[in-house]
Amino acid sequence: MTNFSINISVQVQYLEEQSKPELGQYHFAYNLSIKNDSDVPFQLVARQWLITDSEGHTQEVKGLGVVGQQPLLRSGETFEYTSWATIPTPVGSMKGNYFCISEDAQFFEAPIPEFALAIPRVLH
Repeated sequence: MTNFSINISVQVQYLEEQSKPELGQYHFAYNLSIKNDSDVPFQLVARQWLITDSEGHTQEVKGLGVVGQQPLLRSGETFEYTSWATIPTPVGSMKGNYFCISEDAQFFEAPIPEFALAIPRVLH
């Protein structure tokens, strides 16, 4: 069985102009970078997100691909995309999994490490 090495990094930005705190709507954009550090090409087929607000409420989001794509990443290649999330509190977090298939037909999951969703200066 192949050992897959995937490097996932994320950058988050609070979208103040689109947010409506008075209505409990805090919008965040996140840019994800997925790099195939394995020797075997793989395709990202689906994803699952767990989005948690500061009150402990969790929303699960599942779907095929990311931003309408199911990218194929050869060894050393990187795929980047930007998406967004809305939570009802000024602080929250996201984590999840990418579901992938290798070129030699092995299914595997790539965990997405938890990252914070927070308006600036809330955590200081």
